[in-house]
Amino acid sequence: MAYVGSYAPEAKTRDEVDALAGVTVLEFGTDWCGFCKGAQPAIEAALAAHPDLRHIKVEDGSGRPLGRSFRIKLWPTLVLLRDGEEVARVVRPSTRAEVDRALELLDPPA
Repeated sequence: MAYVGSYAPEAKTRDEVDALAGVTVLEFGTDWCGFCKGAQPAIEAALAAHPDLRHIKVEDGSGRPLGRSFRIKLWPTLVLLRDGEEVARVVRPSTRAEVDRALELLDPPA
């Protein structure tokens, strides 16, 4: 799956996320957030090198249960999952290198 441009207002449930097979990047934020907009070039560039990676952009905010279940405090926050388990997290990335370092942790152990 390729990079996703907009945050989806309807999110999966935590049970659905926990049941995801394979590797996934959950990105929490909003389309109007300045920090989120500023981070998009770095996120998009890093994800371009991983076309098979599932990328789910989740619109977050007060009362949104999925973000609260991951204890999201700042946007954007990338939560990297392998088979529904959190492997890494990147908060407010400003460079592609920050995202790349986290994506390296999704590579299967040798």
